[in-house]
Amino acid sequence: MSTSVTDLEKQRELRGKGELPRHVAIIMDGNGRWARQKGKPRVLGHRAGVDSVRDVTEACAELGIAYVTLYTFSTENWNRPSQEVNALMGLLIKSLEKEAATLHDNDIRLVSIGDRDALPTAARERLEAVCDATKGNAAMTLVLALSYSGRWEILQAARRFARDVAGGQAAEKDLDSARFQSYLSNPELPDPDLLIRTGGERRISNFLLWQLAYTELHFSTAYWPDFRRTHLYDAIQDYQDRDRRFGRVESAG
Repeated sequence: MSTSVTDLEKQRELRGKGELPRHVAIIMDGNGRWARQKGKPRVLGHRAGVDSVRDVTEACAELGIAYVTLYTFSTENWNRPSQEVNALMGLLIKSLEKEAATLHDNDIRLVSIGDRDALPTAARERLEAVCDATKGNAAMTLVLALSYSGRWEILQAARRFARDVAGGQAAEKDLDSARFQSYLSNPELPDPDLLIRTGGERRISNFLLWQLAYTELHFSTAYWPDFRRTHLYDAIQDYQDRDRRFGRVESAG
């Protein structure tokens, strides 16, 4: 998708307005409701959402945003009807196959967080192949949260630390925020500066519970298949209009 003159102008405006978020996380909600509104099966909503992923990822790369994390499939999503789950896993494989070359050509690194072992073999192998093929890319990191939930991640981190304590590699007194974070799924990722949730809901749905402590939240009424770079620009402008204090007093002026 080519970048229009209007897009370039808007991107220049955002760069000139203030600091851009380094890490944007997105809860891509509303695929099913979008499909139902149009009298279509839910899976068609998920397929339509792939175009939004492509457009928003491209726009983030053009803006120079370093990290984008997409809540792609939660641990709770395994409880959906098997037909929908199978369709989602098939869509994941197809999307990875289709977009692998584009990611590499644009110097984008793909990583994942979540329980990879829970994924079907074909999906896991394709995911690992694309992650491995793009691991040297540096322009942007695209993170897929797959078979992921915040509580799952925190429990996994606690278990890893407990095992280290039991094995003599750590002591209880060693545990602080930095040490705990080192046990998370991908501790090198910075905390998100901006979380966007589409679909009109106003909750974080078990996503990045540890990392969202000081993240700015933006809620869009657009269903994910309708969400495009113009909505992203609105979210970033909203972010730039805020005073991020991290517990400090309000800045002067």
